[in-house]
Amino acid sequence: MTDLPIFPDLKGASVFITGGGSGIGAALTEAFLRQGAKVAFVQRSDASAFCDDMQAETGQRPLFVPCDITDVAALRAAVATASAAHGPVTVLVNNAANDKRLATLDVTEEFWDWSMAINLKAYFFAAQAVIPGMQAAGGGSIINFSSISYMMGNGGFPAYTTANSGINGLTRSLARDFGPDRIRVNALAPGWVLTQKQKDLWVTPEALQAHVDRQCLKDTLAPADIAGGVLFLASSASRMMTGQALVIDGGVVVTG
Repeated sequence: MTDLPIFPDLKGASVFITGGGSGIGAALTEAFLRQGAKVAFVQRSDASAFCDDMQAETGQRPLFVPCDITDVAALRAAVATASAAHGPVTVLVNNAANDKRLATLDVTEEFWDWSMAINLKAYFFAAQAVIPGMQAAGGGSIINFSSISYMMGNGGFPAYTTANSGINGLTRSLARDFGPDRIRVNALAPGWVLTQKQKDLWVTPEALQAHVDRQCLKDTLAPADIAGGVLFLASSASRMMTGQALVIDGGVVVTG
């Protein structure tokens, strides 16, 4: 991982990450561990080997709680488990998402509900679960992952882009409601980050070149490129920043 600044207030912080064992989430888990934070994360697939790797590489072991985030009761229980182990969650990163493509005329009610459950509903209920602990702790930071997809007007996955846009509305409402409790809520919109899943499903030389051509910066994005922005939003370095959307995309949405 690229060397990142150290944010002293993150040492010992109780951090909860959805989807924290693969892709961008794995980079975030590692980044917080290297800050000395106490990290818990959830995902459906087994992440025991990843936890072993993190312990070997960082000297700290994250707490992995198996969980399907669309199961609200299980998600609440996972937050409770993390809080019991590490203290009240003061940094929540709603990272888990699924950008499965399905054209408008092919979307069924079941697919729509499934997409919203993963990409928007779980964000709300994860936030709801951590807010009382943040209130008791005197504050906290919630970081909701969105995407530049809806900003670009991309077609081909309308349920996903709808959820992405909704995340900004949710972010602003929570920021307004819980600012008096010193709970900051911000969104982070990555560009096309070349996770292994993206490489397996969507990346072709032609598509990647076309996307990089739209970027101001001509390097491709890796999961580690997102970590610095998340650490900034989690730390007191951004203590007066809330209700905002931070874009890390190499400059795509600047150039249209």
